Amino acid sequence: MALDTMAHDNALPRRAMKAEMLDADTERNLAIAWRDNRDEAALHRLITAYMRLAISQAAKFKRYGAPMNDLIQEAGLGLMKAADKFDPDRGVRFSTYAVWWIKASVQDYVMRNWSLVRTGSTSSQKSLFFNMRRVQARFEREAANRGENLDRAQLLQRIAMEIGVPLRDVEMMDGRLSGSDFSLNAQQSGDEEGREWIDTLADEGETTAERVSEDHDQAQLRRWISEAMDELSERERFILRQRKLADDPRTLESLGEELRLSKERVRQLEAAAYVKMRRTLEQHGEALSSMLV
Repeated sequence: MALDTMAHDNALPRRAMKAEMLDADTERNLAIAWRDNRDEAALHRLITAYMRLAISQAAKFKRYGAPMNDLIQEAGLGLMKAADKFDPDRGVRFSTYAVWWIKASVQDYVMRNWSLVRTGSTSSQKSLFFNMRRVQARFEREAANRGENLDRAQLLQRIAMEIGVPLRDVEMMDGRLSGSDFSLNAQQSGDEEGREWIDTLADEGETTAERVSEDHDQAQLRRWISEAMDELSERERFILRQRKLADDPRTLESLGEELRLSKERVRQLEAAAYVKMRRTLEQHGEALSSMLV
């Protein structure tokens, strides 16, 4: 179904809630069919199943004045981009991967349409747009708790250092966010927790698909290395931990003295342990190679 048709169909949210729930194996098979064979039927089924996810993410931004249909369309575009870039062989669930692309797509739309005075789209400006007022409020609270008075120049300087952007960018964004068409600091009406609108925007600094894949890969590598270590003898594990994992790695000679072995024998045991681990890790083949690229 075309995204423009979907976005202007008020019945879409109801239909999305009725869409099938995919189990991990079905999801992976559909993703492989699209990646390897460009099977459009598989893509359509995958997108339809997760359109509810796109709509729920789009709804988080509706209070900023953008038409919900437009937000859904942007979320749908992010969902399709996620489907096109998704690698089912990494073992990450598609929903986990897709949510970052959906948020990024909607965030970009919010920034493009928030003000008549454009906030810009550089990484520095995006980071400021989504984080500046939150960081500012934290500094002001901390200063108040210490009984400290921060003047405007000091506050903006601290914000620049915290977010890691030039001071001139902070000063420029501060002027834009202070304009009459911005109300990010306004408290949400009826919100008992006193949250501001800025609190509902996703943090751009952490919402990257690469971060999801990297975190998953590192966790998987740790599991595989742990499995490989389990295949070693207790003495071999001890030697590797002392030689490679200790904060202060030990010498072959000191280990030999403790184990009552020659320095050469400790070296041989260390080399043999590496061979065993390599054989265990090689069982993961291409999956391991892709992580180490």
